[in-house]
Amino acid sequence: MNEKHLTPEDLAEREGVPLETVYQWNSRGTAPRRLKIGRHIRYRLADVIAWENARYADGGGEAA
Repeated sequence: MNEKHLTPEDLAEREGVPLETVYQWNSRGTAPRRLKIGRHIRYRLADVIAWENARYADGGGEAA
């Protein structure tokens, strides 16, 4: 199965936030589930969509 993966930059663009916000989410544990491939971080698109749905269902998530 060929899954779509996003980089931190892709996630920042998708969410309309600065890249630094994505890194803050990662360190706080509030980012979507991520994969570490060597030194690279990737997010499965399916995990990002589930994370977005959970955030929006809870009233929009945290402020950037």
